[in-house]
Amino acid sequence: MKKSMVRFTLLSVIILLATTVMLSGCTNVKKRANTTDTWSTIKKRNKVIVGLDDSFVPMGFREKNGKLVGYDIDLARAVFKKYGINVDFQTIDWSMKETELRNGTIDLIWNGYTKSPARARTVAFSNTYLKNEQILVTKKNEGIKQASNMNGKILGLQSGSSGYQSYMDTPKLLRQYVKSSVQYDTFNNAFLDLNAGRIQGLLIDSVYANYYIKHQVDASTYRKFPIGFPKEDFAVGMRKGDKTLQRKINNALHELYQDQTMKKISEKWFGVDNSVDDK
Repeated sequence: MKKSMVRFTLLSVIILLATTVMLSGCTNVKKRANTTDTWSTIKKRNKVIVGLDDSFVPMGFREKNGKLVGYDIDLARAVFKKYGINVDFQTIDWSMKETELRNGTIDLIWNGYTKSPARARTVAFSNTYLKNEQILVTKKNEGIKQASNMNGKILGLQSGSSGYQSYMDTPKLLRQYVKSSVQYDTFNNAFLDLNAGRIQGLLIDSVYANYYIKHQVDASTYRKFPIGFPKEDFAVGMRKGDKTLQRKINNALHELYQDQTMKKISEKWFGVDNSVDDK
């Protein structure tokens, strides 16, 4: 056998073994995520790690001084205060959130996270604690008053968001009109392009849009309206194996609703009581 053929054969074997090991590792990680209950580990280290996009107002975002604040920040701390456990918030790439959860980098996804059948295949959810919907935001000078007015226009979306998934899954509501779309890591960057006219519409969570526009000097220059996407449920995402953690969070959410702590947090960030008790 020629040396070149020997080298080729050895290389093929090495690649095959490496691929097998990698696939085996992925399978083990997925199995562990689906079967391991980590509550005892969380209690022992006295810390739960929450993954979030730290630019998602008013759910979890950083003030100018760098302090992390928001509705979900307050609610997560209130939930785990009941169990004497500290909350460590970790900024993640939102498009990689389920991977971070499965790999154990974070324990929870808690940042305006919408329940969906697609996500339910890989994560477990807490009970719903807040309602949301996807709306279209434009600048009034664009003259866009309904979805069909986006004909030939450019739309902004957040990568990995429920809005992006809805946009792709139901093309007749909006996608059929749009000339092209741009995906953003954060809605902050999307708003910069909207304000500059580089995109003409932005599909976005109503909770984000309402808060952002309310705090703008030129709030009257924006137009926002729903275009028919189904209402959404915000919940906490966790690994399927974390049955105890799921039960603890659900119990705490119910208690916080009953004692009106959720009402106070909601009024603090939204000006009204939007809290939901799903138990």
